[in-house]
This record gives sequence, C-alpha cells and structure tokens, in this order.
Amino acid sequence: MKARNEDTKRFELLIMPHLNAAHNLARWLLRDAAVTQDVVQESSLRAFAAIGQFVGDNARAWFLTIVSNQCYTWLKQPGRHYVDIDDEAVMHEQDRLALSHAETPEKLAAKMQDAAAMHHALEALPVAFREVIILKELEELSYKEIAAVMGVPIGTVMSRLARGREMLKKELLKNDQ
Repeated sequence: MKARNEDTKRFELLIMPHLNAAHNLARWLLRDAAVTQDVVQESSLRAFAAIGQFVGDNARAWFLTIVSNQCYTWLKQPGRHYVDIDDEAVMHEQDRLALSHAETPEKLAAKMQDAAAMHHALEALPVAFREVIILKELEELSYKEIAAVMGVPIGTVMSRLARGREMLKKELLKNDQ
C-alpha cells in the first residue's frame, strides 16, 4: 500500500503537469477528439504502471514518448486512418484570440484568419513532420527532448524540422493564393 501511495504521488508530481502537452500532441497526430481522449488516458495508465521504473530528470519527454508511441500504435491498427479534423481546434484558437480587448476588429479578424490558415497548413503535413513541428514550436521541447520522444537521432530531428517548416511554408503560400 505504501508503494502504491508513493507511485501515486510520483505520478501526480511528474506526469500530471504534462497532460495538456500530451493531449495537444495526440490531438495533432490523431486529428480526432474522441480518440485523443482514449489515447491520452491509455498513455496515462501506462505511465502510472511504469512510474516506479522511471529514472531520469525529464518526465515530460518520457511521458510524451509514451503518448507518441500510443498514437502510432493506434494509427497502425487495421482500419484506422486519419480523420479530417473539424474546426473545433481552430475555433478554440479563435476564442483565445478574441479575449484580447486591445485589438481592433480588423486586427482580430486577421489573426483569426492566420490561425485558421496555420491550423489547416499543419494538418496537411505528413505526421512525422507535423509531430516534430508541434513538439518544437508548440510544446517548446529541445532537439534532445524531441529526439527522445520520437526515438530518432538529433540530426533527424533537425532535418525533419527544416523540411517540415519548408512544407508548412509551401502549404501556407498555396492556401494564400
């Protein structure tokens, strides 16, 4: 019982602060809100079961690795495929932008349009490139942390990030026309 309480405390301390990052990563990889909830829950259960074995100082990267692996496992199952995302995430971003009172309606409209364009451009990227951009730009992980999460060398992270940014730029330009 004592070990169970220690595991619970350790889980709360090490993993709980990173649930939003886990949800964000899974949402971008899976593009389905219901599946995202299931995958993050399953990842949390796996992390809790293994929390006693965690050694190191980067629980965030460790947990996001579990989430990433669970996402890819889900996607590899027969009959599974990407779902076209609804505009829920775009609307959430628009709501967040709308909270600023210092902006003119024109500036706010431009920001909302930019957020929607970025969202759709990210959606168009292949999953490996989308993942590295999400981890770097939105979750602000270091190259080393991204390499650990994705299970690839740092050079691969840098290469995918550069290629992903170029693809993103092309998508934004294509959508701008």
